[in-house]
Amino acid sequence: MPVSRPPRRTALRTAAVALVATMAVGAAVALPAHAASTLKDLATAAGKDLGFALAPDRLSESAYKAVADSEFTLVVPENAMKWDATEPSQNSFSYGAGDQVAAYAASSGKKLYGHTLVWHSQLPGWVNNLSGTALQSAMTNHVTNVATHFKGKVVAWDVVNEAFDDNGSRRASSPFQQKLGDGYIETAFRAARAADPAAKLCINDYNTDGINAKSTAIYNLVKDFKARGVPIDCVGFQAHLIIGQVPSDLRANLQRFADLGVDVRITELDIRMSTPSDATKLATQAADYKKVVQACLAVTRCQGVTIWGITDKYSWVPDTFPGQGAALVWDAAYAKKPAYDAIASALGGATPTTPPVTPTTPPVTPTTPPVTPTTPPAAGCQVTYGVNQWNTGFTASVVVKNTSSTAITGWALRFTFPSGQTITQAWSSVATQSGSAVTLTNAAWNGSIPPGGSQQLGFNGAHTGTNTAPTSFSLNGTACTVA
Repeated sequence: MPVSRPPRRTALRTAAVALVATMAVGAAVALPAHAASTLKDLATAAGKDLGFALAPDRLSESAYKAVADSEFTLVVPENAMKWDATEPSQNSFSYGAGDQVAAYAASSGKKLYGHTLVWHSQLPGWVNNLSGTALQSAMTNHVTNVATHFKGKVVAWDVVNEAFDDNGSRRASSPFQQKLGDGYIETAFRAARAADPAAKLCINDYNTDGINAKSTAIYNLVKDFKARGVPIDCVGFQAHLIIGQVPSDLRANLQRFADLGVDVRITELDIRMSTPSDATKLATQAADYKKVVQACLAVTRCQGVTIWGITDKYSWVPDTFPGQGAALVWDAAYAKKPAYDAIASALGGATPTTPPVTPTTPPVTPTTPPVTPTTPPAAGCQVTYGVNQWNTGFTASVVVKNTSSTAITGWALRFTFPSGQTITQAWSSVATQSGSAVTLTNAAWNGSIPPGGSQQLGFNGAHTGTNTAPTSFSLNGTACTVA
């Protein structure tokens, strides 16, 4: 799963241009002339879920909420139920954002899919610092409390997320794997079943969409669990894809898992591309969305497809893959791309009520771009820095808390590495580094920190054998306390 990974600027094509582009790629996507229904209606008629990843604070944006309300049958919390959001301090649980997602699902008649109980990323620093025995107790306690809190509200959980490396081995960088070994996955699933016997329990991962070493390793784990009576009900395939690279064996891969007696889902679909105004690429992207939906439709036990967001305005992709934005179904101005028609066609041959046209209002820059804030907050911030390291690499988890009485809109966190470390990849922030001096600025979607609120971010880095943690941080020029 992406860090929110998570995971913006596209131009909209006219219907005529989209049709020409479709012809250019061999008429892979038919664009009928007349509309029939919303994607929500078509998915319901097809007996499949069509979901999206939700950040609840965006529901205040009318265009965002209008699409969320009308086009989807299922909602997944993008970040609101992850460990850093639900248990920022040990045994101190915080469900505010998660409850907002649950309340929205209930009020809008959508299913709620829980994401995620155990994941090596977006962990509070205190988790990384635990010993093996203490970590196992903390993990079981976390799974039990969170699953119990949302009992009766979620239809399924991603119990364990991204537990395998691409070569099929267990993820070496995970603190759970390092300190607890292979058995932690079984422990987590058994704890989740005890806490909520009715929810379906899933394992979720990326780069598993085709038949390869990683998906086969998960296949073997599921087969073992089923043979030994370990509770597992479903497998999630994230499907963070690149245009033109939908695996040809996607359907066969889904089917082989279904044949083990588990449900399957496409859980985090986006299809990234460069040059978002290129009509041919938009048509290829549309054809790829159609292929993924068709693969799910062809497998009886495929429960549905979830798209990792609504609009390119808030996609996690550009922050992680610069120049590869335009990954979602609506552009930054909430105009439907050709992918919308392609999904509609796959679900039932219908088209949207309003075919793609040039928007009357051109795309605008998001309201919270990652820039230096114009209004600094009142003094007061706290930083929690946790690190998980190996050989010459490490993953850092950073929680920035606003301890002032004034909301922060736009932030820049600055610190210096004591041992000359270098950042290689950041998420939920934009990193710049000059020598040992580092500045992390907000991403377009997480620039606001209310009084008492916090933002969690992180990065991968490299070190040369010494990896001393930074000792001081400043937020928008204000010195922060270090937890």
